[in-house]
Amino acid sequence: MKGLTTKQQEILDFIDQFNRREGMAPTVYEIADYFDIKSATAFAHLRALQRKGYVSRTSKARSLTLLRSDSPRHLSLTLSIPLLGRISAGVPLLAEEHVESTIKFDPTLLPKGAGGHKLFALRVTGESMRDLGIIDGDVVIAEQRDDWSIGDIVVALVDNETTVKSLYVHNNQIELRPANADYKPQFYTPDQVYIQGVVVALNRTY
Repeated sequence: MKGLTTKQQEILDFIDQFNRREGMAPTVYEIADYFDIKSATAFAHLRALQRKGYVSRTSKARSLTLLRSDSPRHLSLTLSIPLLGRISAGVPLLAEEHVESTIKFDPTLLPKGAGGHKLFALRVTGESMRDLGIIDGDVVIAEQRDDWSIGDIVVALVDNETTVKSLYVHNNQIELRPANADYKPQFYTPDQVYIQGVVVALNRTY
C-alpha cells in the first residue's frame, strides 16, 4: 500500500466516522461539503485512495467501501482533528491560517450524537474552567456550530480573543461563566459574543 497524504488520511477518517454514525457511506458531495472543497477535488482524492487500495467505489450512490489495510497503523480508526491557534474575527474558523497542526482522536470517546458537525480542537490556557475538569494545557474538542443550549461549554470569540466558558443568558445578556471561584463571570450583549463551537470532549496528555 502506498502512503497517504494528510488530506487523504483525513478523508479516510471522515468516511469511517460517517459510516459508523449514519450506517452508510458519505457521498462525494458530503465529503466536499465537510472539507469545504470542490466536489471535483473530493472526487480526485477518492480516485487516489482507490488507486492506493484504501477504498473501493462503484457508480452507485453511497458505494464507498473502506478496504482493510495491511499497514500496522490503520489510519481510519482515528479522527484527524485540526488544532487551532489564535482565532481571528472575520476569518473562517477552519481557515488554513488558524490551523497549527492536527491531532488524532478516538471517535469512540465522543458522546453519543456528537460528530455531526465539523470538529476542531483548541488548547486551553489558564485555570478558569478547573472545577469542570478543564485545566491549563488541556485540548478541548468542539463541534463548529452556533446552536447551543443553556449551560453548554462553548468556544467563544470576544474582543478578538478566544475563551472557553459555560454559556448562560440573562435579560438579553450573554453570560460567559467560569468554573473557578477565583474568576468572575463576564456579561456581554449578544452582538459582542461569537460562538465558534460547543465543547464535546477533552483530549489530555500526561
